[in-house]
Amino acid sequence: MHSCEAGDPAGLAIRDGTPDDIGALQALILEHGPNRWNHLPVDEVRTHVAGIADDRTGAVVTEAGSAIVAVVTYEATDAFERYQPSARAGVAQGHVCEAVVHRDHVGRGIGARLLRAAVARLQALGCVDIYIERHEQNAASAGMMRKAGFIVVDSFADPARRAHGSGRTTVCRMQCAC
Repeated sequence: MHSCEAGDPAGLAIRDGTPDDIGALQALILEHGPNRWNHLPVDEVRTHVAGIADDRTGAVVTEAGSAIVAVVTYEATDAFERYQPSARAGVAQGHVCEAVVHRDHVGRGIGARLLRAAVARLQALGCVDIYIERHEQNAASAGMMRKAGFIVVDSFADPARRAHGSGRTTVCRMQCAC
């Protein structure tokens, strides 16, 4: 899958990630994603992004010139079944996995636009409910998710992944109008 969409007002284009992007995406996530709120184990990130090569993982990216400056990765899953409305029990859910914007491009709405693009890709795969997780206190991620249309469905203690602040993960869902 490789398509282009209109760029934002600053001329940044959104396109699908490809296997040729794997190294750049891993580097972007591992360099610009870590902060006290994000759980980004290096081996898990590398394995997840490498899944682009065999379509286990999808990605949408934004480029400035020839450099990738933002990425959102996604996948179809059943990991959020406990949050599914009963009418859609057993239906695959979408999961937005990583959402990282290069620090020089933060605050321009790029992350929210990429989230919406990832949701569209997941809808095309037949996913009606799309889930995303964040640290409960990660205000930047919360704002980006809210702008993209996600609502909070749960927060729970998650000390293994959330070593700072409240130590809680917040799960958000977007129900697509299909």
